[in-house]
Amino acid sequence: MKPAVFDYVRAETLEEVLAVLAEEGGDARIIAGGQSLMAMLNTRLAKPKVLIDIMRLKELDRIDSTAAVVKIGAGVRQRALLNWPQLSEKLRLVALALPWTGHVQTRSRGTICGSIAHADPSAEMPLALLALRGEFHLTTAKRLRRLSAADFFTGMMSTARADDEIIEAVSFPSVVGTRCAFREVARRHGDFAIVACAAVATKEGVRFTVGGVADMAAARDWPRLDGSALDDALNAFAHELDARDDVHATARYRRDLVRLIGRDLIREVLH
Repeated sequence: MKPAVFDYVRAETLEEVLAVLAEEGGDARIIAGGQSLMAMLNTRLAKPKVLIDIMRLKELDRIDSTAAVVKIGAGVRQRALLNWPQLSEKLRLVALALPWTGHVQTRSRGTICGSIAHADPSAEMPLALLALRGEFHLTTAKRLRRLSAADFFTGMMSTARADDEIIEAVSFPSVVGTRCAFREVARRHGDFAIVACAAVATKEGVRFTVGGVADMAAARDWPRLDGSALDDALNAFAHELDARDDVHATARYRRDLVRLIGRDLIREVLH
């Protein structure tokens, strides 16, 4: 199948992007790497009237780092972040999860913000952003706003982005010295996750995040738990996620993975 007919805008400035979004609203879509969007266009799951290409905007192809935050522009490819020299030091969790995002070929084109904006419940980057309490930087022709990852994701491939907004960047809090762990189960490396889990040590205890089970990634913050208390917390969380059977795995299998992987990751970051 081929895409439905659409107009194509090769944007030269961010102002041009915002002007088209202001005029077209929900009839426009942003294309960056295109690794998710092109498949939706070809199957006509997405039928925009206007496609806005932002990959030539140098101001969006930036990684800005301070002592507290790493801000990643909408044009930054996954390969570029993976090769960023400070990644393992400042964003250890992202460094662990990013190699599981697609394959070498897709990472050379796909963007960090594009993967997150797609809001696939099995994707690694939305999971990492939620686990680290990251934020979205949303821009229109008239306003700027920042939105937490917890508030941005509203359901399966559904977000709080307004029709006239572009995700200009996402920001991850720097986690220098923070213990992080990540693990994923998929049929093959690079396939969509059956279950993906992340654990991040906090001052109070641990933040545990799960993707691939429910309509969107979910996180829980717990004090330091061990033994039966940890097992009880993981068991309750696994059932709250409303896992379902599909062609890839049963709900019971997913719940079992949450419990087993969760126990290992939490012990890893707390001990």
